[in-house]
Amino acid sequence: MKTYFLALTGNRKLVVVVEVVVVVAVGVVVVGVVVVVVVVVVVVVVEVVVVVVVVAVVVVVVVVVKEVAVVVVVVVEVVVVVVVVVVVVVVV
Repeated sequence: MKTYFLALTGNRKLVVVVEVVVVVAVGVVVVGVVVVVVVVVVVVVVEVVVVVVVVAVVVVVVVVVKEVAVVVVVVVEVVVVVVVVVVVVVVV
């Protein structure tokens, strides 16, 4: 292509300028593609991390709520037993 362009224009400096422009343009395109790939990878990684964190938080909340529910049930049972014992003692 260089020989064809040189034969077409007859100007070596113009051929060198065109070569530099082509190399820079290709470099810009390659850098652009790399940037897009990096951004996509970062976005995917961030999404995966967010999903993992959300799932972990949900699991912790479910476990804590379950444990709190067990404690509440036990406390209610104890209160009911105490009330029944007090009623039985008062009535008898």
